Amino acid sequence: MIEKFNGIFYLILFSIHFLGLGFYAYQMIIGNQKFRNKFQINETATATMRMIGAIFLGTFLMAVYIMFVRPNGVEDTWAFFNLVFVQNLCIFIVNTYSIKIDKTGVKSPSNEAVIAPLIFTIISAALCYGLADKIYIY
Repeated sequence: MIEKFNGIFYLILFSIHFLGLGFYAYQMIIGNQKFRNKFQINETATATMRMIGAIFLGTFLMAVYIMFVRPNGVEDTWAFFNLVFVQNLCIFIVNTYSIKIDKTGVKSPSNEAVIAPLIFTIISAALCYGLADKIYIY
């Protein structure tokens, strides 16, 4: 498995990134009430939060498939990795705008909503770069 990820470093980055996404998927789908309380979000946001959590869950499940089931591992999975990077970047930009600039409805200006997507964006960019010889088939 380590060879499929160009070494242990990228395997660890991959694992950290997608376990983190899995954790947020769990919080938004199953641990929704606790997550809402943490950020002082009204219960009317539950369905929307679960929908977003479902997107994270789909990404997490695809990562599990790539890691454990797919025979070629990350080979020729450029679309998945690029989509994940773009999603992370968009979440970072939107959250930064919402929490730091617009502030509409923000009751708890937690930096977690900016820092976590920034970390996910950096990790996914590193994965795209470090796995480029495998994910992009020329």
